[in-house]
Amino acid sequence: MSFVEYSDCIQDGDVAIVYLGHESMTPVKVKRGAQTQTRYGVIRHSTDLIGQRYGSKVTCSKGGWVYVLHPTPELWTVNLPHRTQILYTTDIATITMMLELKPGSVVCESGTGSGSLSHAILRTIAPTGHLHTVEFHQQRSEKVLEEFKEHRVDHMVTVRNQDACKDGFGVTGVADAVFLDIPSPWEAVRHAKAALKKHVLE
Repeated sequence: MSFVEYSDCIQDGDVAIVYLGHESMTPVKVKRGAQTQTRYGVIRHSTDLIGQRYGSKVTCSKGGWVYVLHPTPELWTVNLPHRTQILYTTDIATITMMLELKPGSVVCESGTGSGSLSHAILRTIAPTGHLHTVEFHQQRSEKVLEEFKEHRVDHMVTVRNQDACKDGFGVTGVADAVFLDIPSPWEAVRHAKAALKKHVLE
């Protein structure tokens, strides 16, 4: 499982979305021997999840059932742990279109936050693009990097714990697009300009 590549079957170590209803979903880290408690009863990872096809209907211990879905950036956006205010799918779609992102794009993002936009960018620029994302808050940058590793997209992203307004993005002349989601974006414009490829500025 990867957030940018589809897998047919659930494997040990995957992050799966347990769907109880339109307003009730939860991400679950699949682990052999583990269990997940739901209002419909227990889901046993070894027998109920591992080896099953994504999209399967799984019967819980009390006789109720859930669907187990492959993770996508859209599902992650409505299920992620909120560490900051986040962008939602409608705005994300507009942003990726306006930035003209495509497979192979190199993107600089400031204000990683909870990683909602980051996941969508990564899916858009896969398999050969790269995201350079900057988060000034140390714990948030560490947590989002941990999630990127769990979601198997860490090879496509570099997370830097620094202030984009003071320290920039850590790259020069490589970016096809820059997105600033910070309190004073005008203070980072010079760094954004430095990060962009020359032909983008022309």
